[in-house]
Amino acid sequence: MDNKIPVPNYSSMNTNLLGKTLSDRYVIIRQLGQGGFGRTYLAEDMNRFREYCVLKEFSPVVQTPDAIQKAQELFEREATVLYKLEHPQIPRFRELLPIHLEGKEYLFLVQDYVQGTTYSSLLNTQQQQGLKFSETAVRQLLEQILPVLQYIHSMGVIHRDISPDNLILRSSDQLPVLIDFGGVKQVAANLASQYYQSGQNTPSGTLLGKVGFAPPEQMQTGLVYPHSDLYALAVTVLVLLTGKMPQEIIDTQTLQWQWRREVRLSPLLGQVLDRMLSYKPGDRYQTASQVLDALNYQRVSSPTSQSLTSQTMAISPPQPSTPITSTPETTGVWTTTNIMMVTMAMFTSAGLLWWGFNNRYQPISTSNVTSPTPTTTPSVNPTANYSPEEKQRKQKLRDRLEELNINSRFFTNLVNQVFWEKNPSLTGRTLSSEPEDESLREEWDKTAMEVVEKLAMLTENSRRQLGTYTSSTRQKWQMVINSRNISSKALYDLADAAFFHIFPEQKGKNFLTKPLGQVWQGFANDRLNDIMENTAWEKIVLDPGNTTKMVRGTLDPRVGKVFIAKLVKDQNMQVQLDANTEVLLSIYSPSGKTKFLEDSKLRQLSQILPESGFYEFVLVSTASKPEDYEFSLTIENPPAPEPIETPTPEITPETTPESVQ
Repeated sequence: MDNKIPVPNYSSMNTNLLGKTLSDRYVIIRQLGQGGFGRTYLAEDMNRFREYCVLKEFSPVVQTPDAIQKAQELFEREATVLYKLEHPQIPRFRELLPIHLEGKEYLFLVQDYVQGTTYSSLLNTQQQQGLKFSETAVRQLLEQILPVLQYIHSMGVIHRDISPDNLILRSSDQLPVLIDFGGVKQVAANLASQYYQSGQNTPSGTLLGKVGFAPPEQMQTGLVYPHSDLYALAVTVLVLLTGKMPQEIIDTQTLQWQWRREVRLSPLLGQVLDRMLSYKPGDRYQTASQVLDALNYQRVSSPTSQSLTSQTMAISPPQPSTPITSTPETTGVWTTTNIMMVTMAMFTSAGLLWWGFNNRYQPISTSNVTSPTPTTTPSVNPTANYSPEEKQRKQKLRDRLEELNINSRFFTNLVNQVFWEKNPSLTGRTLSSEPEDESLREEWDKTAMEVVEKLAMLTENSRRQLGTYTSSTRQKWQMVINSRNISSKALYDLADAAFFHIFPEQKGKNFLTKPLGQVWQGFANDRLNDIMENTAWEKIVLDPGNTTKMVRGTLDPRVGKVFIAKLVKDQNMQVQLDANTEVLLSIYSPSGKTKFLEDSKLRQLSQILPESGFYEFVLVSTASKPEDYEFSLTIENPPAPEPIETPTPEITPETTPESVQ
């Protein structure tokens, strides 16, 4: 259907934004795509430590003052609505950015960048291998994206443009993310109708939507409702299942969908899709929750619908399914029953020692936590040879683990790592319950008790998560910490202070992918909470007319604090720290490119600032007792350039202009 909305002629527009900095903040990295109303760019946000973001360009072709003002008013109205959306499967809308560039006015919508692959790209990849999405995969997609639609509809927002192109499988957690809301494009369409269709009356809803995906009434009238998005989602599912575009599976005369000749589905899913695709809007499901209820009347007990967890996504030919990605929730051969039985055996018979040495150590990666695999079967009563002292020691350890709510499987791997690093010749050694191994069992138990007391320094919330921290967790931390204009580097400095205080032997080692890396991340999680609760950070604001700011305080052992100050390029920064040499100082520029000091014992610094933005000053204590500090920041603006005097020519009667005479 021709919606008669003119497409701007981009050949005459600015096309060389690569490397340019917009609004002294956004550095354009590359162009991501181009649509009917503008280009989309990947950029780095200099004010958020070069965090990636997306800039969507909307440039009115008509550059009259009235057109530009009208465009900005409409975009601001739409952006205000989108800015209110807060959902983990929707990229956050940051700001509306008007730019005057090379004689033209541009409007950019700035939003979060989602690292991942669009579902259309996933489908293309699978088709090249003769594969398609399985019913399991699309049901999972429905159960993971319908709650997102339920949320935006409750906020009064209709997406308007759901399709495989506008769904991204996020790399960090394998969840679908809904992108490219049609509301902003709707504004551009309205403007196009008003300014390019001279003399024509514009309908209340300008036509917008992908042909074949949007329901007929949306393409005919432009009016949209929640069931409009449900229709487009059903079409998206059919495209993924069949590998064919909508025009290939619909009768263009009767507008009846002919998907059954392409794919065989369970009766339940087929009925749900048919109702979502009803020609009459009143015959469709009216809400996303109705679709979820229809898909599974036991949805209340479904873990997928209760929480947004990553799942293994199956994409397959009609028969067997082939997983695309393995995720942390993949359990392998160890069922819940197996784990429970082994755990019971561990605590009721030989205790942690048998578990620790009758299992080969498997490191915990950043994307998966691997359960240990028993290599032998314990004897019926392996504690028979244990002395009363050893039994009491093991019971004390069990009680302490239970008190601190620490996962026993993770704890065993952790103690193995620490024990084997102390005794490398014993790595992988299987200890028996016989008397000849009693001294080694005692040493292992002693190590375990030392480790458990170190874990007691973590908060209960962070201890409970040990064994589950992943790279996705750290990415979420970065998003949260950036809201305080603090970088992940500063957060990690605070985590280092706590971690290396109790594990100093790990300095310089690559431990992140091992069990000890989980402990480090536990401390990082605690420090993140300290920052968000405003106990581990402070903003330094220089009063007008006062070029120096001084702060005083006390740092407890293994504790740190982050100070930030918004400074301007070319200012002269002078830093003075009065503290014990066991208090270390780090100073980072806004982009993170410049590290003036890092874990340094220097107490003075004078530097001309290379960029504008929030500078970070991180203090951490490596002392064993509380230490006082006094930190001062002095900022001097650069001197104004000397005016260049232009000699005044001598005026003589012969050269004096008539207007002066």
